[in-house]
Amino acid sequence: MTKKEEPFNNPFAKLKVASKEPAKGVAVPGRPPTSKPPPPPPAPSKKRSVEDDEAAMFLEAVGGVAPVKVKPQRVDPTAPPPKTIERAGEEAESLTRLAELIAPDDVFEVDEDGERVEGHVRGFDARVLKRLKAGEFPVDASVDLHGLKKDEAQKAVEHLVQRSRVAGHRCVVIVTGRGLHSEAAAPVLKPEVPGWLSRGRTSKQVLAFCSAPPQHGGVGAIVVLLRR
Repeated sequence: MTKKEEPFNNPFAKLKVASKEPAKGVAVPGRPPTSKPPPPPPAPSKKRSVEDDEAAMFLEAVGGVAPVKVKPQRVDPTAPPPKTIERAGEEAESLTRLAELIAPDDVFEVDEDGERVEGHVRGFDARVLKRLKAGEFPVDASVDLHGLKKDEAQKAVEHLVQRSRVAGHRCVVIVTGRGLHSEAAAPVLKPEVPGWLSRGRTSKQVLAFCSAPPQHGGVGAIVVLLRR
């Protein structure tokens, strides 16, 4: 038997013939699979959210707390606060500023009735004088004339008015006393104070004055409203 001669040049001689067998795990119709398919990958674990962690911490903190049983109660509406002295003083001050512009006259009208006295510049607003009598102006300074001689008392009044005006005070009190313990059983300095306030240099710094309300000394004192 003669040897079969190979072709002179076979370019496909070195090529490997691909196997006709299916790869492992690949199903072929009509044939059982050669091996079991790999198991599916495990499902990703569900991450805990920040809200879940906070809720767990809250439940852990209050887990032993029992709700408090309280009977419903009726709450009455809050009553409005009473009108304060400061508020009344602010309103009186606003009214006084207006009156000061309207009645700049330095001529005083003085009225004395028994132990009571009042005076004000001509044309002064009666509403402001009423508030002064009611004690709605806060007192900024005061002087007590007890034990002073007439000239000493006058200087003390003038000094109080001047010093208070420079300090920006609005209302001052002059304590005169009622003279019940004097030799004449009558006030000595009290009748002089209205003249000191309504005449001369001091009058240019005063708007009004009157016998003080009870909380500032009553008829034994004079409350003075100063110009700004």
